[in-house]
Amino acid sequence: MDVDPTVFRLAIFVLAIFVGYYVVWSVTPALHTPLMAVTNAVSSVIIVGALLAAAAQGAPGAGTGAAMISKGAGALAAGLAAVNIFGGFLVTQRMLAMYKKKEPAKKDAAK
Repeated sequence: MDVDPTVFRLAIFVLAIFVGYYVVWSVTPALHTPLMAVTNAVSSVIIVGALLAAAAQGAPGAGTGAAMISKGAGALAAGLAAVNIFGGFLVTQRMLAMYKKKEPAKKDAAK
């Protein structure tokens, strides 16, 4: 009995969701900032591939529909990766700000 490739891929996707969830929630706060930097680097590689897909012309024998789907998917991927990159930088800045020493409150000189 053969397993349908779609069911097999869906099972892998669901398992990846569970593994990712448990891996992310077990990360200590001290490791969060370095991992965010790595995630931003991965997203920057993804955005290069998305831009290449958005600029695709399609196969010579394929219709214009395939090229339009490729361009649309590439543009969507580039937009989502850009949101991920900029959001990651914002989160990283907030995390680093938590480690900065706070300046003591200045006392009134009039007293």
